[in-house]
Amino acid sequence: MSTAVVYESMFGNTRRIALAIAEGLAPFGPVVTANVNDKLAREATRSADLLVLGGPTHVHGMTRPSSREEATAWANDNSRNLTLEPSAPGTGVREWIKDLALVPALCAAFDTRMDMVQILSGAASGHIGHALTKRGSRAVISPESFLVSKDYTLDDGELARARSWGASVGKAMEQFIHH
Repeated sequence: MSTAVVYESMFGNTRRIALAIAEGLAPFGPVVTANVNDKLAREATRSADLLVLGGPTHVHGMTRPSSREEATAWANDNSRNLTLEPSAPGTGVREWIKDLALVPALCAAFDTRMDMVQILSGAASGHIGHALTKRGSRAVISPESFLVSKDYTLDDGELARARSWGASVGKAMEQFIHH
């Protein structure tokens, strides 16, 4: 089984989570990890059996051009101590899904969001999962959120949790394949 782990990241947290998820998936077959703005993302998705797609939560859901512009402004504010990822703020997950010619048969969705009650923060992962299943893909596991502190760093233990979730995605994928 081949897997494409594709992500959108503004300040690096979602990228780090995606890489940890890919580590958890590695025992289950070849894994390609790429940013949505990397040509490799589309190529890997075209041949993948499973697409694991994630992005940051902005305004209760997936990013929009306006929220990515705001992230750029935050990175330019020295008091926030943030560094914008080289691939940000290009295309977001929302637009990337719409432009995808072919969606793999199986999918899983994740996001990063502020560490607060989900009703207050929202979660992009549910929206991502819904957009993929609407396009004909089948979710192998429930969407997952990984938490970021108020100082924009991943909470302790989130990378380990992402590796574990990646392994859970791999096990769930096997169940779909063998049944």
